[in-house]
Amino acid sequence: MKKITFAVCGVGNRGTRYALMQERYPEDMEIVALADNRRERIDAVNKKLGLPEEALFDSADALFSVPKLADIVTITTQDAQHREHALKAMELGYDLLLEKPISNRIEEVTEIQKTAERLGRQVFICHVLRYTVFYKEIKRILDSGILGRVMTIEAAEHVGYYHQAHSYVRGNWHREEDSSCMILAKCCHDMDIFLWLTGKKCLRVSSFGSLDYFTRENAPEGSAERCLDCKVENCPYNAPRFYLEHIPGWPSNVLEPEPTPENILENLKHSDYGRCVWKMDNDVVDHQIVNLQLEDHVTVSFTMTGFNEIQTRKIRVMCTEGEIWGDFEANDLHWQRYHEERHDIDLNALTDDFDGHGGGDAGLMHDVVRYYRGDDFDSSSITTIARSAESHYVAFAAEASRLKDGELVRMDEFLNEQGE
Repeated sequence: MKKITFAVCGVGNRGTRYALMQERYPEDMEIVALADNRRERIDAVNKKLGLPEEALFDSADALFSVPKLADIVTITTQDAQHREHALKAMELGYDLLLEKPISNRIEEVTEIQKTAERLGRQVFICHVLRYTVFYKEIKRILDSGILGRVMTIEAAEHVGYYHQAHSYVRGNWHREEDSSCMILAKCCHDMDIFLWLTGKKCLRVSSFGSLDYFTRENAPEGSAERCLDCKVENCPYNAPRFYLEHIPGWPSNVLEPEPTPENILENLKHSDYGRCVWKMDNDVVDHQIVNLQLEDHVTVSFTMTGFNEIQTRKIRVMCTEGEIWGDFEANDLHWQRYHEERHDIDLNALTDDFDGHGGGDAGLMHDVVRYYRGDDFDSSSITTIARSAESHYVAFAAEASRLKDGELVRMDEFLNEQGE
C-alpha cells in the first residue's frame, strides 16, 4: 500500500493538526517537510515527527525554492497568502490540500482553479464538514429518497461568543483587508454543505448583517485597552480567564505552541489576544443572515451569529414527505416521515471519533489519501476545487448583497460582472 507524502506549508493550528495526522494514519501518509516563519511552531510539531533539519524551512519561499519534496503540499497559511503559495506549489509539480477559503479574492479563486486545470494538478479544499458522519448521514438519507424531494433548508452557525472574540475580533480574521469577509472565512463550509446536500446550483442570494456590538461605543464604563489592566468585573470576554482555562488545548495553543500560564500571560501583555474586544480595530460582522434560492425552487435560510454560549451548527432539511434535523456539536440527529414514527440516529454506532470538527479533520485526511491513491471507496464527498469553488462564489455574492443593504444578487449576472 503506497504511502502518500505531504509537505506542510504553514504550521499554525490547522497545519499542526494536519501534520499530526501522520500519528493516526502511519501506514497511509508521511510528513516529509515543514515550513513556517515561526521556528517555535516547527519545533513543537517536529518533536513528534522527528524530521531532519534539512526538511525544516523558515518560510514558504524557502520550501518552494527547492525541487518538489512530496506528493501533496498542505497550504495552511493565511487567507491572503493562498494564491501565491498555491501557484508556486503547483508550478513545482505539487498537488494541493488547500485550507479554506481558497482565497479571499474572487478572481484568485478562479485563477487557482484554472491553473490547476492547466497544469493537471489535483487540488483538495479543506471543507471538513463533508467528511463528518453527521453530514454524511444527512446526505445518505436525502439521497435515498425516503423523505421525498428537498424543499427547504433552515440552518444556523452558532459561532460562540468566545470563538467570535478569539478569531474574529482579536484574531487573524478580525479585519477583512488582511483576511476575508466573515461569511467567506467562517461560512463557506456552510454554503458548500447546502449545495452538496441538495445537489443544486445557487441562482439568487440576499444577505443582511453588520458589526454592531464589538465597537468602542459599547465598551463598558471604565474598561481598559488591555484585559490585564481592566477593572470591569465578570466580563465574559476577559482574556486571562479564558485563555488560562483552556491550557493546553485550543485556543491557548494558538497564542503559544506549548502554552503555560507564564507564557500565556506574557503573550497577553503585547498581542491582540490581550486587547479589549470593544477597542480592537476589527471590521468583520458579528452577525449575518443569508437567503439562497437554488435550482428547482429549493430555498435556504442561514444565520451566522457570534452571540451564543455553545458553538455549534444546527440544520433542518424539510422535504415533500418528511424532514431531518440535528445539532452538530451535540451529535444529535433525527429524521421522520410525516405522520410516522421518529427515527433517532445513533452516530456513536457509526464512529467513535468526533475530535476536530466532529471527526471531519481526520475524515478529510483519510479520504483524500484514499482518493489520491486510487482506493476503491465512496468518494462522492471529496472536495475537489471544481466542486468547492461554487461555495466561495456564493459567499462572495452574499457579501456583495450585504454591502448593498440586502440587494438581490443573481448569480449568473454576478459572475459575469466578475469575469468568472
